[in-house]
Amino acid sequence: MQRRDFLNTLAAGAGLVIPLGRHAWAATAATPNADATGRKLIVVMLRGAVDGLNLVAPVADANYARLRPTIALAKPGDDNGALNLDGYFGLHPALAPLLPLWEQKKLAFVHASGSPDATRSHFDAQDYMESATPGVKSTADGWMNRLVATLPGATTPTRALSIGPVMPRILSGRAAAVNLANGAAGTKANVLDRPAVSKAFDQLYADNARFGAAYQQGQDAHKEVMDAAAGKMVGGGMGGMGGGMSAEMQAANGGAPLPNGFPDDAARLAALMRNDPNIQLAFVALGGWDTHASQGAARGQLANRLQPLGQGLAVLAQRLGPLFEQTTIVVMSEFGRTARENGNGGTDHGHGNVMWVLGGGVNGGKVLGDWRGVGDAELNEGRDLPVTTDFRTVLATIAERHLRLSDKQLVQVFPSLPRGARLDLLRA
Repeated sequence: MQRRDFLNTLAAGAGLVIPLGRHAWAATAATPNADATGRKLIVVMLRGAVDGLNLVAPVADANYARLRPTIALAKPGDDNGALNLDGYFGLHPALAPLLPLWEQKKLAFVHASGSPDATRSHFDAQDYMESATPGVKSTADGWMNRLVATLPGATTPTRALSIGPVMPRILSGRAAAVNLANGAAGTKANVLDRPAVSKAFDQLYADNARFGAAYQQGQDAHKEVMDAAAGKMVGGGMGGMGGGMSAEMQAANGGAPLPNGFPDDAARLAALMRNDPNIQLAFVALGGWDTHASQGAARGQLANRLQPLGQGLAVLAQRLGPLFEQTTIVVMSEFGRTARENGNGGTDHGHGNVMWVLGGGVNGGKVLGDWRGVGDAELNEGRDLPVTTDFRTVLATIAERHLRLSDKQLVQVFPSLPRGARLDLLRA
């Protein structure tokens, strides 16, 4: 049995999955200090290509309603209308819980953003956004894993944490990370928490030259997460898949659950991060966004997905408490959807989309990016938004200004990073 297989088998009963490379445990001997891990980053991935044009809708552009006669959001002030952002863009009304963050200037959007790769394959596009190497399939690790290895300070296995059914591509690589199952099961006691069983395993691996250190590290990581979940300071509702998904949508989700259980998972994640200062990076993936049919406008399938997403993000911001001031939250999706609705009252695979950025240091209350409108002449291939802001530029801006990475470190995390000025996304 390989060491990676051993630890994954060991951790499965604990709801933990710890990916290991050849040198993954070399840097985990010491606990990182609070200064090194004080600035937090949370990434929420919407698998299935969410419709950014109905999230942050150009309601003042007449072309928007023309292209979407049955699914366009009404203007602010009308029945079931969008929530006014800046007079031109409107927020989907199902995301009303986030409006206070916009008004507090702690929420910003970057429109017409995404991957420069032209693929409309969910699998390839998600892979590129998680590796941050668009068009290159041979990249072995994810950009958040490279980020772990680049950040200053000593690292423990819990420095990077994912909530979901499997360890995501974005956190795979040489650096250690922890994966928790969705829902309360992710932090429930397991068979190794029984004293007699734990003692027996401790004795079994105490002098094992091959697996002894790895076993102990896995046990330490599990205990750290369990303590944090129980409300103990370290160092000092159930998620559901829901129903009504087509086979295509399930495939686009890549195993990610619908957002129904996200508010509970968000509250749980906030508690873990408050109670365990070692946790600096977190990732959550949510599915259900491949709305080819019956998408709806202010109400309907998309609205039903957005409501728990908005609620969950608001819960996350609230439950983080003062820690929210040192946290940046990014919401992204593999690509957008067509500007025109299709014959089934839905939208098809597109290109440009909208990224969301929340946090105490965000220079919010703005829709950023090079927005060119949705007139026929401005659309990519005559069908969808162009990508005028590379998603890596958004991420690099956060890594540089929030996490304080140097130019050399940025290139290590984001190879072939596009040149150019950073976005006015974070306050100095």
